[in-house]
Amino acid sequence: MKKLWMGIACSCIVLMLSFILKEEHYILDQNLSVRETLESLGEYELTNHEVDSSIKGASVERGMEIVTKGYTRNKNGRKTSRISKHFVCTSCHNIQREDPNLAVIDPQARLEYTDAVGLPFLQGSPLYGIVNRDSFYNNDYEKKYGDLVFAARDDLRQAIQLCSTECSQGRAMKKWELESVLMYLWTIDLKMNDLDIDKEEEMLIAKSIKEESNTKDAADLIKSKFLVESPAHFIPPPVDRTERKKSMGDPKNGELIYNNSCMHCHDNRKYSFFNLDHSKATFRNLRNNLDNFHERSIYQVSRYGTSPVAGKKAYMPQYTKEKMSIEQLEDLKSYIIQEAN
Repeated sequence: MKKLWMGIACSCIVLMLSFILKEEHYILDQNLSVRETLESLGEYELTNHEVDSSIKGASVERGMEIVTKGYTRNKNGRKTSRISKHFVCTSCHNIQREDPNLAVIDPQARLEYTDAVGLPFLQGSPLYGIVNRDSFYNNDYEKKYGDLVFAARDDLRQAIQLCSTECSQGRAMKKWELESVLMYLWTIDLKMNDLDIDKEEEMLIAKSIKEESNTKDAADLIKSKFLVESPAHFIPPPVDRTERKKSMGDPKNGELIYNNSCMHCHDNRKYSFFNLDHSKATFRNLRNNLDNFHERSIYQVSRYGTSPVAGKKAYMPQYTKEKMSIEQLEDLKSYIIQEAN
């Protein structure tokens, strides 16, 4: 009897070990990029924004400088002219991940996530992972930039140039500058550990790679874990101006927006002619202008932005409903009213 039980125990151990080894047999390298994983599956499709390594003078380092500083140095070591006198890419775009779930549009989750990791809450889509997208300047951006968006919609190079000349009110990039930016953006593409993939899904993908089976299903699973385009819809502020001065939001949440969004550009006029701080006079000024139709009304500038004019080309881009919800704007208003009293 003792031998029988020992035999059963050994068999169980063997089965457990074989199951464990089978699991270990299908382990996905989470440090791989999404592109590398799709290539391993044989399911990666070339896009219009592949790097052109034949462009002389282009480099990742120069691209990173252009994105973060607005200028770089050419092959002779000379400082280039600024792409824009008013903005750099990071004025409006984060270069780190800013959403807890890359497959979901949720402005509040984005606000809480960016606050937790110390990032600003910005109008533009993050540059992190932008090379993994297929479409740019989507939906209502056609209303703002007209036919210019059509060339940029499925071509990241054209989207970058549109951002340089129109959004940042600057100059077009030279070929080597543009390719440098693209090279840098490919270093901040999505990685597998950015995606919301559970253990079972991980094993399925790893098995598909190893056995070269069901590769399309595995690729479709990966692509379902992030957005290939960022929707953008412009919405107006409330029509009833009497409602604007009622405090109906969450001032604590509004404080996050004020500190992480408003102050990002307006603190000591960093990117703006309009200075903001935490003084009562500032909050009273904002409160008193809530129902007005000019740039000191948070309703006006949040939903319509401001336009560049002669001698004052630095302007404010608006927040789409995907970047700041109706409720969040009410939260910001409630914080301003609270601090003004």
